[in-house]
Amino acid sequence: MTTEELVLGSRLKAARRARRLTLRAVSERAGVTESFLSQVERDVSSPSIATLQRICRAMGLSIAELLESGQPVGRVVRSGQGRTVQYPGLGSRDSFLTSDERGRLQVILSTVEPGGGTGPDAYAHESDEECVVILEGSLDLWVGDEHYELEEGDAITYPSRIPHRNTNLGDRPTRVLFCLTPPSY
Repeated sequence: MTTEELVLGSRLKAARRARRLTLRAVSERAGVTESFLSQVERDVSSPSIATLQRICRAMGLSIAELLESGQPVGRVVRSGQGRTVQYPGLGSRDSFLTSDERGRLQVILSTVEPGGGTGPDAYAHESDEECVVILEGSLDLWVGDEHYELEEGDAITYPSRIPHRNTNLGDRPTRVLFCLTPPSY
């Protein structure tokens, strides 16, 4: 079995159409232009995580629901078989190591290319707590007004409801483990 690559644009478009919402209605609610939303739906542009969250909320949808895989709870996720989300333009890729967002824990292995990250806008989500572990490389993380320079082997825990963002300012890819409870992404 191969990695399931999720295409955000087509999922967003399908969700919008299923809710019988126009590009204009969603763009106005999300605070983005119709043109940008159209480009996102066609996978021409990639939104920051904060913008993706606003777009989902404009449709009454969580990011977790958008990315839902429909896999049974408790299944083993073998290397190379989990679902993966590529964020063109953000220089990052998420591999979901837990099989179902309906559980109490969500684990995501992210690869963040040099200069990549979650985008310039901080975002918050509905998880209670988040733990970030740097497996390889380095990552700059902002949580609220605090800035952390994290290196390989470092870990940090913080409330997910505090706006946060990250960027790889290093010169090599960074591998990061994100653990959230409960899942919200």
